[in-house]
Amino acid sequence: MELMYKEVVVAGGCVLAAALLILVIVYRKSKNEFAGGTKAANTMRIRSTDLYRKLTVRYFALSALMITSIIGAIGSAVVLAARPFKTSDVVSGVRKRDIMLCLDVSYSLYDLNSEITDYLKGVVSGLEGDRFGVSIFNTSSVTYVPLTDDYDYIIDRLDELNEYFAMQKEYFENYYTVYDDERLIPDDMIDRYRELTDRLDYFEAGTLYDNWYRGSSLIGEGLGTALYSFPYLNDSERTRVIIMSTDNELNAFGKEVLNLQEASDYCRKNKVTVFGIFPSEEKFYEPDMYDYSSCLAGFKSAVENTGGKFYIRTRSQSVSEIVKDIQKQEAMLVKVVMTRQTQDLPEIPFIILIICLAIGCTAGLVLQK
Repeated sequence: MELMYKEVVVAGGCVLAAALLILVIVYRKSKNEFAGGTKAANTMRIRSTDLYRKLTVRYFALSALMITSIIGAIGSAVVLAARPFKTSDVVSGVRKRDIMLCLDVSYSLYDLNSEITDYLKGVVSGLEGDRFGVSIFNTSSVTYVPLTDDYDYIIDRLDELNEYFAMQKEYFENYYTVYDDERLIPDDMIDRYRELTDRLDYFEAGTLYDNWYRGSSLIGEGLGTALYSFPYLNDSERTRVIIMSTDNELNAFGKEVLNLQEASDYCRKNKVTVFGIFPSEEKFYEPDMYDYSSCLAGFKSAVENTGGKFYIRTRSQSVSEIVKDIQKQEAMLVKVVMTRQTQDLPEIPFIILIICLAIGCTAGLVLQK
């Protein structure tokens, strides 16, 4: 404990010492005034009685207690006036992270994407001050959620995406892989089929734009769009992170505007770290057309080029474990700020003051009887 105004204690001590000295002088003077007066006879007899001794002891004890209490009350009041306090260094993180979720929404990834969005809802609800955004892509890219700290809005949009991935799964497994022609779909399933296609068209109007001649799963353009969703890329005050899921099954019919390696280089240049989540081999789509190892190696190289970390979603490594590990990475650390905090500590001297006043008043009242 420290005192903010130490000079108050010095001044108070001097005043208290002077007051005590004056009281002693006055007491001695008043005592000497009656030293030469007429003395009463046979007082020793009264003084030798048990009652007199008991009352004398009580008087001196209560007087001493009252004087001590008054001195304690004055001393604690002086300490209070001097303002006792303590200082502590508070280390806090200033949350200045921009996190962009970048999802390849090809039908080959609906299970992985559904698991990611479902888990990230809990992560987003626990954020404080960070900005979060979502970019989805296939042929073309859509900024589905611009960077924002409106976490309720983000969670609502993640719920919508979760519903979209569930519809992808239903459409792909119940219709696309089962029926070669819409005319073969049974009558009791056709209404649901048309409902699904209408709702899927709503989501895919942006991500499959010009799909017929540009192709699909344009990975580099998806990453590049997520990168340039960050405002003021030269602003080094903020930590910028992209969490990206894809199987890297590029199906471009022509030259990409930006390929994966180029997008990775731009991320590194602008100090944006990419963390990649890749499906397991048993979940890999069309292994006869795409080489799993080659797709994995290409995506892993691009991710690690930015200083990020590459993950494979397997039975032993869930999305929740992957995201928790991403949050621990050095690239996710925020700027640390140390502040010195001052906290007043009036409790102890105030309690002492109240106790001393209570004891002094009680002793004074008893002495009056």
